[in-house]
Amino acid sequence: MTLGGIAGLIAAIAFVALVALTAVPLFKLGRVLEEVRLAVRDIGHESVPILTELQGTVRATNDELGKLSLVTEDVAKVSKNATVVSDSAAQLSTLFAATLGGPLVKTAALSYGVRKALKGEGSPRRKAKRSR
Repeated sequence: MTLGGIAGLIAAIAFVALVALTAVPLFKLGRVLEEVRLAVRDIGHESVPILTELQGTVRATNDELGKLSLVTEDVAKVSKNATVVSDSAAQLSTLFAATLGGPLVKTAALSYGVRKALKGEGSPRRKAKRSR
């Protein structure tokens, strides 16, 4: 064997060792990439039913929100009508007090005075003058 043949043999052994050392990480990387591919495939298969169910949930939520908006509109109408009714009642009460309140009080005072006079009970001043 010549010196060039020995050098070629050493270079070939070194190249085989280098290939062997790099083949192990590449093989492990290939298994990792295969696992990643399987995980992505499983996620794709599982996400479709979840997204379909989520779509149904969003539709149901939108329907309920539509119903809720109708209810809030009705509540606003009822509140507005209740305000109108209470304002009308306040105006009616004011009108009643203004038109009948004064004369009614005067009539009650007159009837009280007439009853006292008919019973013979005078005013407290007259009673005090009589008892002296």
